[in-house]
Amino acid sequence: MTKENLIQTAKTVLNNNFNEDKGFTIPCEGLYPFQWNWDSGFIAIGFAHYDAVKAKREIEALLSAQWENGFLPHIVFHNDSDTYFPGPEFHLSKLHPLASKSHRTTGMTQPPVLGFVLKELYNIIDDKVDTLNFIKANIDKVFDNHKHFYTHRDPNQEGLVYIYHNWESGTDNSPIWDDIWATMDPPHYKFERRDTTHVDPTQRPSNREYDYYLHLIEIAKAHNYDDAKIAELSPFLVQDPLVNSMLIKSNAALIELYELIGDNADKIETLKQWQTKAIARFNEKLFNEKLGAYVHYDLRNEKQIEFITSSSFTPLFAGIPNEAQAKIVIDTLTSKFGTEAHYLCASFDPESDRFNPKKYWRGPIWINLNWLLYKGLKTYDCTDLAKRVKDDSMTLIQKYGFYEYFDPRKDVKDNAGYGGHNFSWSAALFLDLLKS
Repeated sequence: MTKENLIQTAKTVLNNNFNEDKGFTIPCEGLYPFQWNWDSGFIAIGFAHYDAVKAKREIEALLSAQWENGFLPHIVFHNDSDTYFPGPEFHLSKLHPLASKSHRTTGMTQPPVLGFVLKELYNIIDDKVDTLNFIKANIDKVFDNHKHFYTHRDPNQEGLVYIYHNWESGTDNSPIWDDIWATMDPPHYKFERRDTTHVDPTQRPSNREYDYYLHLIEIAKAHNYDDAKIAELSPFLVQDPLVNSMLIKSNAALIELYELIGDNADKIETLKQWQTKAIARFNEKLFNEKLGAYVHYDLRNEKQIEFITSSSFTPLFAGIPNEAQAKIVIDTLTSKFGTEAHYLCASFDPESDRFNPKKYWRGPIWINLNWLLYKGLKTYDCTDLAKRVKDDSMTLIQKYGFYEYFDPRKDVKDNAGYGGHNFSWSAALFLDLLKS
């Protein structure tokens, strides 16, 4: 397919997945029929290249479901659909007294990308005056979301926020969670999976894994989604390098945007204080010299989770590593993930016995993580490696289409695009990578 045809196909994917009535975009038909938090941020970046109105509506639709305490949920159920489980009746966000009164949502969140997404929209869209006015109207909502993280998700007041559910990480069934599941023995829930009717079950989490996922939600629901109770009782309590990197990058973007807007000295000062503490603690607590990478921290059991994932490299995007750390991390990326046998960048260490090149976040390549990696490598002037990440992403899309995730092995003979097809953020970020 020619570049021009791919561009048109990417726009068709986004336009077909956009709900004109509600102003949001589904990740893909059937498998994900609602609005997802970080998906929408990446989708808005794609729209910004050719339809600024849709880009702005995407952000507004997500922010319309913000809770009164600043929390932004990971799914907004704008519409009804029977193709996804668990739906709004299971999550019951209304249990929290400050939950959105106008929208049904989940009671968990996702990596906070909106801060840097707003900056990307400003950089991309030609009409700077109109875009800055849009940002002025919405930036305080994003600031309030960051304030919620640091107020309610940082029990040690150390500048690192926790997640209480693997879905909050965005890397749903990563092998890094396996050891946490081993500490739990949830009930065997009776439920009807919907995802495996759309996608090959071998590419999805198992039913037993879903028992763990549902159990964590039940614990949160039993305490009305109260953050303090969750921090006290949840068996899953993790400081995630991806989530914290996105928050730190978004802090930096909000500082730049508030400086553009003017008259926000108090918020800028608060953001800078968050940044100073967060970056210092991130490097102290999440860097693993033995592995040569950033890792997750199990806050419940007070120990690092010693595995390397694509999330381990996201601090490059946020400018977190110093020069020496960046060199170590980039060497690890090159030696472990960048062999001649693999496209960059697998979602889990290809040298591990837990690596699975077909199964969701246990090994496949995701375009959004590659986008973050590409931008991060450029920040550290690794232009050749950044180009390889971009070229590998383009090659996979050109060979297989706009899939949700891709097999990282170069010798695969069959279709190596997996999960949902006509996937929105793959299409959106393809459009952005073309312009980068």
